[in-house]
Amino acid sequence: MISIFLRFILACLILPFLWATANAQAVSRPDPGDTVPGHQGVTYLDLADMVVPVLAGTSPIKIRHIIGGDDGVAPPSTTDLSDAAALPVKAGGKERLAMLFDLGQVTDSAEGFAVLALYDLGGKPKLIDAVNVATDRSTFFRDRSRLSIGAGDDAIVTTSTHSNSSQGYVGTLLIMVRDDRFQLIDSIFTFDENYCGYKRTQDLAFKTLPGGHYAAIKATVTDATAPGEGCEDKQAKASTQRISVTYRWSKKASRYMASSKAFERLAAENEKRF
Repeated sequence: MISIFLRFILACLILPFLWATANAQAVSRPDPGDTVPGHQGVTYLDLADMVVPVLAGTSPIKIRHIIGGDDGVAPPSTTDLSDAAALPVKAGGKERLAMLFDLGQVTDSAEGFAVLALYDLGGKPKLIDAVNVATDRSTFFRDRSRLSIGAGDDAIVTTSTHSNSSQGYVGTLLIMVRDDRFQLIDSIFTFDENYCGYKRTQDLAFKTLPGGHYAAIKATVTDATAPGEGCEDKQAKASTQRISVTYRWSKKASRYMASSKAFERLAAENEKRF
C-alpha cells in the first residue's frame, strides 16, 4: 500500500518535468539540407524557399503581419537559415508543421522580420499559410512553444525581444491555427529592468483549463522587484504581484476573448518606464 502511494507521489513530481522535456524536444533546428521526414528528395531548404526568397531571390507570396496593420509585404531575401526552427502542431485534427524563420532586422525598421509558416506534409509538402510574427529584433519559439487546446488542436507561442545594459523588452504572441490559417489570440508585452538600486522582472507563464470546444488559456505575469546588488544607492523593497488574464473561446465571435484588459494596462505602464 505504501509502495503504491510512493509511486503515485513520484509520478506527480516527475510528470511536470516530462511535460516540459517533451515540449523542449518538440522544437527542432534542422539543417537546411536535411531531408524532411517521410519525403525523400525534399529538404527543409525546399520548404523555406516556398515562402522565404532563399534561392530564387524573390518571394512567391506577400506575408501579412499577424497583428494586422498592413496588406502584406514580401519578406527580405536571405542566405542564412541557421535560426530556422520546426515545430509539429495539430490543427483541426490534422498534423501540420510550423516553421519559424527569423530573417533579422529590416532596413528602416526597428523590428525584425520573422516568418511563421504552416505546412501540410500529408502528401506532397504544401505551404498553407504564413505570417510575420516579429514584434522586436530577434524572434524565436518560446520555451513552452506549444499548448494543447483540444484533442486535435494546439496553440503556438512565439517571443520577440531585444535588450540593452539595463533593460529587456519582450513581446509574446499567442497564436492558434483555425481552418488552416494562423489567428492571433493576443500579444503580451513584458519589460525587465536591472539597475543599481533594484532588479525588476516580469515572467510570463501559460496553462490551459480544459473544457469547451477549445480549452481556456490562463496567462500569468509574475512582476517581481528585488533589491540591487553591490551598490550603495537606496535599495527598493522586495515585492511581487501576479497579473492574470484568461482567454476563452467565443463561438459567437469565432475567436478567443480576454477576460480583462490587464495586459493592455501593464503594457501602458511599462511604456512609461522606457
